[in-house]
Amino acid sequence: MELGLFVEPQVGGSYRRLADLARWAEAHGVDAFARSDHYLNSDESAHATDALVSLAAVATETTSIRLVTLVSPITFRHPAVMAKSATTLDEISGGRFTLGVGTGWMESEHSAFGLDLPPLAERFDRLGEALAYIRAVFDGGGRLEGTYYPLDLHEVAPVAGPGLGIVVGGGGPKKTPTLAGTHADEYNMFVTDGETLAARLEVMRGAASDVGRDADDILVSFAGPALVFATDSEYRTALAERSSRRDMTPEAYASFLTERFVPHGLPEQARHAIARMADAGIGRYYIQEYKPLDDIDLEALELAFDALSSP
Repeated sequence: MELGLFVEPQVGGSYRRLADLARWAEAHGVDAFARSDHYLNSDESAHATDALVSLAAVATETTSIRLVTLVSPITFRHPAVMAKSATTLDEISGGRFTLGVGTGWMESEHSAFGLDLPPLAERFDRLGEALAYIRAVFDGGGRLEGTYYPLDLHEVAPVAGPGLGIVVGGGGPKKTPTLAGTHADEYNMFVTDGETLAARLEVMRGAASDVGRDADDILVSFAGPALVFATDSEYRTALAERSSRRDMTPEAYASFLTERFVPHGLPEQARHAIARMADAGIGRYYIQEYKPLDDIDLEALELAFDALSSP
């Protein structure tokens, strides 16, 4: 099982801290470092850096860790701009970049920056075209008769290297897994229960088969928390605090976490979640930190990564 660290700089965090976290993750043997791509958060004063620009710089400060956007909205950039940035980042990183692509959803940031946010159905239509466009550019060029994004360029440089991939992420039951099976190298979703996961994977695999792709070549990844503690007392305290916020008993909340494959408990207990994920078809787990970058607890992260990477 591969492990990743997923941070959300739009809630607050400088480029310097982002780079330090990426170098920390690389030094601790983490396979992938991912960041969200938002220009704004509910706290409009939060320091929010651009995802593609910042990861290009991070690529020069790291040597081996994979760099990922989860995910870049098509509403921010024309797919030509997104693809050109990605192939450039691919070159800078030596083939370590994966481009996440999504519909965009946060109305407040679109309104604040004057960006169009079409209705959801249109955004999914645009996403399908954008993914085909980006894939064509990654493959070196081509001709596409798109409603929104036509392409007529038979040669594109720089050509993407073999390591440059596409992530499609989201929680929908049909459209997202269909687009993932059709276009993606990685299909990402937030942690969910086994029944929901199986249904989404069935759709994804069917879509891959329909276009002649091998679904086994598509990495399936989860993103979610890791509630790993050194002592049972610490775990029970955290469980009580978190369950009360959801108006649940600690026992019910623990069952909720288990059902959704979330690693929780002491290191040995948390490790069981990773094994269950692997059995269910998950190939990478991103520990998601949704807090300002300066507030991320590296000691807690180190405990979690050590636990989840242990055999």
